[in-house]
Amino acid sequence: MSKVVRIFWRLFFFGVAVFLVFIAMINMDLFGKLPSLKQLENPSIMLASEVYAEDGTSMGKYYTEKGNRTNVDYKDISKNAINALVATEDERFYEHSGIDGWAVMRAVLKLGRDGGGSTITQQLAKNMLDQGSKNFARRVIEKLKEWMIAIKLERNFTKQEILALYLNTVPFGDNVYGIRNASRTFFSKEPDRLTIDEAAILIGMLKGNTLYNPRRNYRASFDRRNTVINQMLKNNFISPEEAARYKALPIDMSHYHKMDENNGLAPYFRDVIRDDLKKWCKAHKNPATNEPYNLYEDGLRIYTTINPRMQTYAEEAVAKHMPILQKALNAQYNVRKGTAWNDHQNVLEGYMKKSDRWQNMKEDGASDVEIRKAFNQPIEMKVFAWNSKREKDTIMSPLDSIKYNRQMLETSFMAMDPITGAVKAWIGGIDFKTFKFDHANINTKRQVGSSIKPFLYSLAIEESGFTPQTSVINTAQYFPGSGLVPAGGKCGGKGDTVTMATALAYSLNCASAYIMKQVGPQRFADFLHQINIPTKVEPYPSICLGTCDLSLYEMLWGYSMFPSSGFSSKPYYISRIEDKNGNVLERFDTERKEVISQATAYTMCRMMQGAADIGTASGLRSRLGIAEMGAKTGTTNDNSDAWFFGYTPQLLAGVWVGCDDRFIRLESGLGFGGRAALPIWEYFFQKTLADKTLGIEKQTKFVQPENMKPNQMYDYMNIIDKTPPPGAEGVDVGNGNASEYMDTSTQKVPIDSKLSTEEEKILKEATKSNDNKKEDKPARKPEAIAPPVEKEKKQGFLKRWFGGKDKKNGN
Repeated sequence: MSKVVRIFWRLFFFGVAVFLVFIAMINMDLFGKLPSLKQLENPSIMLASEVYAEDGTSMGKYYTEKGNRTNVDYKDISKNAINALVATEDERFYEHSGIDGWAVMRAVLKLGRDGGGSTITQQLAKNMLDQGSKNFARRVIEKLKEWMIAIKLERNFTKQEILALYLNTVPFGDNVYGIRNASRTFFSKEPDRLTIDEAAILIGMLKGNTLYNPRRNYRASFDRRNTVINQMLKNNFISPEEAARYKALPIDMSHYHKMDENNGLAPYFRDVIRDDLKKWCKAHKNPATNEPYNLYEDGLRIYTTINPRMQTYAEEAVAKHMPILQKALNAQYNVRKGTAWNDHQNVLEGYMKKSDRWQNMKEDGASDVEIRKAFNQPIEMKVFAWNSKREKDTIMSPLDSIKYNRQMLETSFMAMDPITGAVKAWIGGIDFKTFKFDHANINTKRQVGSSIKPFLYSLAIEESGFTPQTSVINTAQYFPGSGLVPAGGKCGGKGDTVTMATALAYSLNCASAYIMKQVGPQRFADFLHQINIPTKVEPYPSICLGTCDLSLYEMLWGYSMFPSSGFSSKPYYISRIEDKNGNVLERFDTERKEVISQATAYTMCRMMQGAADIGTASGLRSRLGIAEMGAKTGTTNDNSDAWFFGYTPQLLAGVWVGCDDRFIRLESGLGFGGRAALPIWEYFFQKTLADKTLGIEKQTKFVQPENMKPNQMYDYMNIIDKTPPPGAEGVDVGNGNASEYMDTSTQKVPIDSKLSTEEEKILKEATKSNDNKKEDKPARKPEAIAPPVEKEKKQGFLKRWFGGKDKKNGN
């Protein structure tokens, strides 16, 4: 053997020995800890937590910048995406077992001119290890680690699982991670529906998600897409005719829809439950990390009780009614001329100093004089507006923009199942993008006005022997230490009486004060606590007229006792929380407590129908064609707050309307609860009753207690005065109805929820499918789903390294 040959073999075996030592050192974690098999099976990739409606519709997500991804199974990925990936990134994917020796040799010999040598499995390993050092020596060690992990992955996962893992981890540009989010963002569809050209666009972006992003570089993306299509043709995944047809198509970006906190279904609702979920995460540990769950990274699945169609109907009602009210407020003299702010300059000053503009200028060293001057200088800006874009370009000073925004009438709406407490729809304001403050949650409280009276009347029936026929005095009442209640306003003459049913139907303040005197302020305050109103209400006599502040959430909680036979049902909106693998972590259910007798509840339901027939909401029941219902309006001093609550045996809903600053209010009759709030409720119920898939029936009646005595049954319409007595609420302005106070202009105002094209299509299809209640969310019919690939038999070392034809998995 010549000396040259001996030297060659020595160098060869020395190189092999060094290689094996490196492998051993890496395996001993001397260059950083390698993930265990358990960690490979459950990779710690940041995953967005996703919120779902009751029918499985995605409502939105909570995520960090790199955590904006949602895993999808292999079976839910179009075969077009799978084929495009394999054809472009790893043609021999089904033949090797993690490392493609021929590709490695080609990359070395041609210095990477014909592509690198990394397989899809190696790229997955790189993503999982979060590697990519620019240092050559360090990158060599990283490469060896990737090889080892790639072999582990191939030995423990099927080819399908590896492909799904890979597509769930890769970035697609615009801070979008994973094939599902990419498909939703760029094409507003699920990944099982991707066409050949759409799949080619997304897979083409993997080589450079900024360079080949069709939104940023159309021409480069177009050429890259066609390169991917050529690769698919070369590998026999598509025919020449298909390749030619799809290469000729332009790239359609009309469905681009980037998800953010403003997008998705019920944005106010999702923002409210975020705080609840943070508290839940803090109290529960993730067994994988032994740390509290992270809402933004652990991929939780939050299933809620929200019904997408009811939510949409509620937002439609707001979008149709609120522009009418806002137009009336804007035309009001004190708002139009700005005199509404004359006595509230200190309030305006506070808003200025809390603004980002003031804070930023202060940080830049500007004086108060300079800042005030800037606040009075007109500039170009976008502001919210009730139009088709929900915004407009204008020129106004920052100070005027504060006034403009504070003069916007706000609203809140909530609908729930009165029996279970499941919340079906939630609106916290008029536009989440501009006005983030939620008005429906338990902590946002406003003066409730006459909407509190049903609680007082139910107490009088429950404990003081009152009946709907009981005569009550309709004059102001004197309370020691408090004076006359109500202090002013219209009442009957001395000795004038009405039945209690009449007093409730017309919301008579003086008659309510009389009832309050019989039950006592302290007992009424205690009763509010007894029926589960969390806010502590002080026992002032005037609370019988609703001078206390309560939240919409609390009011719905209280009203639930009427249609649910005396049981108070706590509104709940999360049904269960699952981990990223679908394991149920916690379930949530109904919390009910009996607070009044069934007989009292039934009596109140029948008596409250008076308002919807001939009282403050007269004609409402007949317009809707409902067999039985209960209703109550509420209006506070000077029309600062307008309320409406109504229910059938199956559904309870409430509305509030007002400005955040109570001194800005509708001074005309439109500020009355029967005009400002009722139309939203009525439109919502019109749409809900018409949608047969929701199962809310018009002819359903309240459950009459079997043990009610005959003398407790009344012909309610014959004990309510047909002529409004003195002091009847809203009698001088009348009540509204949905058709009279809804925007019918041709310029349609869209709803607040910003849905993807596919989500809108699903909702429309579901609404039309009234003949089949099971079609809440139509089953998807994917264009092409990747066929299952059986787990291949393990091959020998050389075949695993250099690959070998596998008839079962070869392409």
